[in-house]
Amino acid sequence: MNTDYYLKWEKIKMLLFMLISVVAGFMLANQSPINSDLRTIVKSPFIAAAISFVVGTIFLAVTSLVMSGRVFPSSTFVQTQPAWIWLGGVLGSVYLTSNVLLFPKIGAIQTVILPVLGQIVMGSVIDMFGWFGTSQIPITLARLAGIAIMTVGVLTAVVLPSVGNKDVREFDSSTVSGKDRLVVMGWQSWAVLVGFIAAIQQAINGHLGTLLASPSQASFISFGVGTVIVIIVALAVDKRVPSIQELKKAKPWNWLGGFLGALFVLVSVITVPKIGAGLTIMMGLIGQIFGSILIQQFGWWRSVKSQVVLAQIVGMIVMLVGVVLIKLA
Repeated sequence: MNTDYYLKWEKIKMLLFMLISVVAGFMLANQSPINSDLRTIVKSPFIAAAISFVVGTIFLAVTSLVMSGRVFPSSTFVQTQPAWIWLGGVLGSVYLTSNVLLFPKIGAIQTVILPVLGQIVMGSVIDMFGWFGTSQIPITLARLAGIAIMTVGVLTAVVLPSVGNKDVREFDSSTVSGKDRLVVMGWQSWAVLVGFIAAIQQAINGHLGTLLASPSQASFISFGVGTVIVIIVALAVDKRVPSIQELKKAKPWNWLGGFLGALFVLVSVITVPKIGAGLTIMMGLIGQIFGSILIQQFGWWRSVKSQVVLAQIVGMIVMLVGVVLIKLA
């Protein structure tokens, strides 16, 4: 009886962590239009990203102090851990910067979908081999089928609506037109690699949270390292800091981007050790796509309104079917 109760409770906890990952993905979807609006105010994607990172770092520092009573790890901990455990923030900044660079190189559709595919593949590989301190989860036929169906759902929800949009098609066509094919393939390969980087970042951050026994502290460390790098990039590219006049134009909600990004990182640190990197990534993607659909439908955060299309609904349903198969596996 006790064994049955324990198994039921474990299943309930797993479902709760999956739901939390969906909510985190939904919050991350809202970060993009918020930061995009901030970008128009400060006239730079890098400065907007730096502001967002600073806000998120402050939030995580306070959260870590409240929840664990400390912000920075001890010197003993730092000296006894492998160097790769601190790479989460570095990889996060590489992911963010790459997304800005990829858009004018390969177009809107590939900038979205190639990193997503990279995340799904690498998340599954990390689970299969138990890399970066994660629990090893064997790849069964049912799980493999679920991952494949999940991928089809993502393609349906993200690619088909974009392909059906004449403006997006023309922009993407003009973006790659006339460019050397090998150069374009190089950027496409980098886009997939960026997805690998995002998945590795989440796995590393999750393991760091386990080692520290403090998800909030691990999130702060990762976000803090990323903040330093993004600020350096912003200063190198723009060679200026935002003026007081620019910042005064920002709405109160323009400062929420960093808060939402920080929450996403915190949730990932919590859920990766519980349900694995692959499932954390996939549930987060469901939340992101669902959030993006709602943002487009209602024009939240001063974004352009766009009606929900059938492909998006079908894609979401297919993604859920894939997740059910993965869960049953």
